[in-house]
Amino acid sequence: MPVVKVRLKAIGTTMDPLSPISRQGLQLGPASSRLTPSGKDVPIILSLIRELADYERALDSVQATEESLGNTIAFAPSDQTNYTPGHPQTEPTAPGRPARCLLLFNEAGEGVGMALYFYNYSTWRAKPGVYLEDLYVRQSERNKGYGKRLLVELAKEVVAMGGGRLEWVVLKWNEPSIKFYESIGAKAMDDWVGMRVDGDALPKLAALLG
Repeated sequence: MPVVKVRLKAIGTTMDPLSPISRQGLQLGPASSRLTPSGKDVPIILSLIRELADYERALDSVQATEESLGNTIAFAPSDQTNYTPGHPQTEPTAPGRPARCLLLFNEAGEGVGMALYFYNYSTWRAKPGVYLEDLYVRQSERNKGYGKRLLVELAKEVVAMGGGRLEWVVLKWNEPSIKFYESIGAKAMDDWVGMRVDGDALPKLAALLG
């Protein structure tokens, strides 16, 4: 089945982390204070990725493994328990390790939601930004403010870096998520079409000029 996605973007103050709408639903259990995962949390991250792919009807497309995630996500030290909003304390990102992850835990200490992201750049604004690759909350834990909490924390990071925008894509048929995103200030970028080169097409393009 073709995957058609809508590009969504939150710009400027539309996701001001200090606004009243951003504070709704943020009453989370004490274990949620640890938002930056360490390497030992990779199995939880992979399980959430697979649950999201299953929800998006694309589970067979997941090629990620615990090893590959461990090699490409910048993690916090295993003994770190504090999280400073807007300033993730992890090992440095690099071309081969470009991603960071926020991981939420419920009061029982169970991983219930994640935001996996990396940094991008806007030439028009000459400012950095954040691209949200995956946002997922387990179905049993929804409507508790977890998804909003993750987006608010990402918005804080964009604001802290002096960035211009937070953006992501969502499947067009996922109307509940689209409505939720619009409710917190995101807008659909209907004039844009996402393009991608992957699979066998990628090495062919790389070798195109010999």
